[in-house]
Amino acid sequence: MARNLVMQNLEFKLIVPLWGGSEYIELNQLLKLVGQCDSGGAGKALVAEGAVSVDGKVELRKTCKVRAGSVVTLGDVRITVKVA
Repeated sequence: MARNLVMQNLEFKLIVPLWGGSEYIELNQLLKLVGQCDSGGAGKALVAEGAVSVDGKVELRKTCKVRAGSVVTLGDVRITVKVA
């Protein structure tokens, strides 16, 4: 019997400073800020397990730079990163 999988869609608004600076968020911090784990360390563990994909590819770099336009997937959760 087939299961109906319902994807939870989250949106993360990346604030890009006008004067330059960080135009990305590290993957482990993104997972923490959207509530998919309790800490950046827990986020690193999820990434190390191969449980996280960025733009459709499994990502093993814990501090991968995630930029606006990227889609991060963890299980049945899809996180779309947009510019605020």
